[in-house]
Amino acid sequence: MKFDDILMKLGEFGFYQKRLYVLLCMPAILVGSFMMNLVFVMKTPEHRCKLPQLDNDTYEITSEYQRHLINITIPESDDETIEYDRCHYYVYPFGESPSRQNATKITCTEWVYDKSVITQSFASEMHLVCQDTLLTSHAQMIFYFGVLVGDLLFGILADTFGRKKSLYLAIIILIGSAFGVCWSSSYITFVILEFIIGAANHGAFMICCVLGLEMVGPSKRNWAGIVIHMFFAVGLVYLAGMGYFLRNWQHVGLAIAAPCVLFLCYWWIIPESPRWLLSRGRHDEAVTILKKVALTNKANIPEKLLQIQDEPDPHGNLWHLFSSKVLFVRTMIIFLNWAVVSLMYYGVTMNVGNMGGDFYLNFFLLALIEFPAYSICIYLVDKIGRKKLHCGCMLLGGFACASTIFTVLFGGKTLEPLTLALAIVGKLGASGAFCVIYVFSAELYPTVVRNAGMGASSCIARIGGMLAPYVAKSGELVDGKFGKALPLVIFGAASVFAGLMCLLLPETLNQRLPETIEDGNRFGRGNDYNDSTTIVEKYTSKKEKQLVSSESL
Repeated sequence: MKFDDILMKLGEFGFYQKRLYVLLCMPAILVGSFMMNLVFVMKTPEHRCKLPQLDNDTYEITSEYQRHLINITIPESDDETIEYDRCHYYVYPFGESPSRQNATKITCTEWVYDKSVITQSFASEMHLVCQDTLLTSHAQMIFYFGVLVGDLLFGILADTFGRKKSLYLAIIILIGSAFGVCWSSSYITFVILEFIIGAANHGAFMICCVLGLEMVGPSKRNWAGIVIHMFFAVGLVYLAGMGYFLRNWQHVGLAIAAPCVLFLCYWWIIPESPRWLLSRGRHDEAVTILKKVALTNKANIPEKLLQIQDEPDPHGNLWHLFSSKVLFVRTMIIFLNWAVVSLMYYGVTMNVGNMGGDFYLNFFLLALIEFPAYSICIYLVDKIGRKKLHCGCMLLGGFACASTIFTVLFGGKTLEPLTLALAIVGKLGASGAFCVIYVFSAELYPTVVRNAGMGASSCIARIGGMLAPYVAKSGELVDGKFGKALPLVIFGAASVFAGLMCLLLPETLNQRLPETIEDGNRFGRGNDYNDSTTIVEKYTSKKEKQLVSSESL
């Protein structure tokens, strides 16, 4: 009997699986916080050059004398949206009265910062402004590169040494690096630790997803794969709250790192994956775990049914996805959508500081909108199909973000609430698309290359995440109102293009999915590949026959 048959007898999502699934979803809360923490850590407050004549200078004007010094020392900004020149100040010849005719503009090396939004960020502590402003984007890029490396590294470790050991290793590494980064005294130390956090953090998330799905029955896997992302969104809400109340990058970092210590107890309460044990020939250990599942779920299962004989998975190579024109085009469209979804999802949140209004409220609303996005997708994914839903999410989010150019250019501060509303709709579309692309692409890839295809897609998505901070920072590099609108316009245009391209892909809902490379070439091309019996009907019929046969043993 195959493993999925055993799960159907034990209960596809019984009490044991529910309890385990919730435990595996808990780390996703802190994963969400870590994934977006650099939005707070690398936030650049409003700033100007420190007055050389005033030792205790502050950004806030506290006296008329300080106001006078600012007027004669700090140049006016060329950007209409900024009050002061952020990088230069005037010096005058000794003994002469201050006049712009005899003034020399000098690049400053010290700054003062507005502390009304955030008391201290890493960017303000290290003075990552002016000519060093792109270092903030570099740090975010390195973090997401760490995510990419972590997915690859911990994927290999989980397949080689087991899910449980790899998850625990990731948790230990995450705890050490997350606490360590809070006391970083240099930029180099900071980015190295952020790289490690990215790798361990998302590596742990990936293992939790895999371990959770491997214990859930076939009919519940799409649902389970989406719900864990709701816990990810809870982490964003938690981060918004910690940022608002603490307002210091080190304190926020500690507030995220401290709960990770609780996951050290997982060594004693999280089992190894029975599927992985079987793949390694450790049959007795797998059966022991399955008996615990049966006992907890109050399922009666004969000993003979535990003689599991899973067939080896068919194997193919990634290059097979590029072996024909049809598969090449589809693969490139899938890759494009993964990259753009990631770019849009992370980028819109990173751009929160350019939307006007309250920084923390904006971040909170962008996090909160993910819950209805995931709920809508759970309801619609099996009703209107993957293709229509994914395309609809991409177009909705894309047009909403692109439309902000009108509210920013022609409305200014008076239309900031509408700009925020459009950005929230953009995040709604991106969050929904992120859910659907997991299901859609997995069903489009032929079985023999499905794991390789999904792994490659995840890597491509990380490239989108690595580009997101640079697009978000472009708003600060371009002066004027257009600079504020530019990031969302780029995100929106990319999303619309990718969404339209996915119209070239075939629908997979209730279709017999491709198993071989030849199936992949024929799938959805108007031939007799998809017969009148859907994959769901065939699977259900097959399982019913097998279960009846098993019960007779």
